[in-house]
Amino acid sequence: KQKPAYVIKEGDWSSDVCSSDLKGRPVGLMWASPDCTHFSRAKGGKPVKKKIRGLAWVVIKWAKIVQPRVIILENVAEFKEWGPLTKDNKPDNTKKGKTFNLWANRLRGLGYKVEFRELSAADYGAPTIRKRLFMIARCDGRPIVWPEVTHAEPGNIFGLPAYRTAAECIDFSLPCPSIFERKRPLAENTLKR
Repeated sequence: KQKPAYVIKEGDWSSDVCSSDLKGRPVGLMWASPDCTHFSRAKGGKPVKKKIRGLAWVVIKWAKIVQPRVIILENVAEFKEWGPLTKDNKPDNTKKGKTFNLWANRLRGLGYKVEFRELSAADYGAPTIRKRLFMIARCDGRPIVWPEVTHAEPGNIFGLPAYRTAAECIDFSLPCPSIFERKRPLAENTLKR
């Protein structure tokens, strides 16, 4: 008889939930989405917070203590550029990827096979072109299997359904305020987009 899944709630990451409640219990899947705001290019040239950028290290802690058979991580593509910060808390462009490689190698050192891919949500039927970096790590000896693409450009040679659009999900008959009529003006880059 399987025990119910244990769901970690926001804020539990740094606690000892894993060691007190999960140690010794088999864990099939761990899904991690560490805060991406301090990796994303959308943050611009603003200083970043070392503590928030370091949240991904919790994945290593859990892999070491709990040893989930499969770990999936989702983040922005810039996560692969994770490296040390300069004295003014900005990413050191001369050391791009150094911390990321150390992090991924720690997982490998714990017995995980690790693969990364950048996937577009549109390729899987979501009405957005948002791209994200995904990692699958396994320590159970089974192969890593990535999902098959289900959608593509209209008229594609593979016979796949066309990408979905946000317009097909929106009920335009519902009244709503315009983003252009807000009290605080939109950022310049938002207006350009």
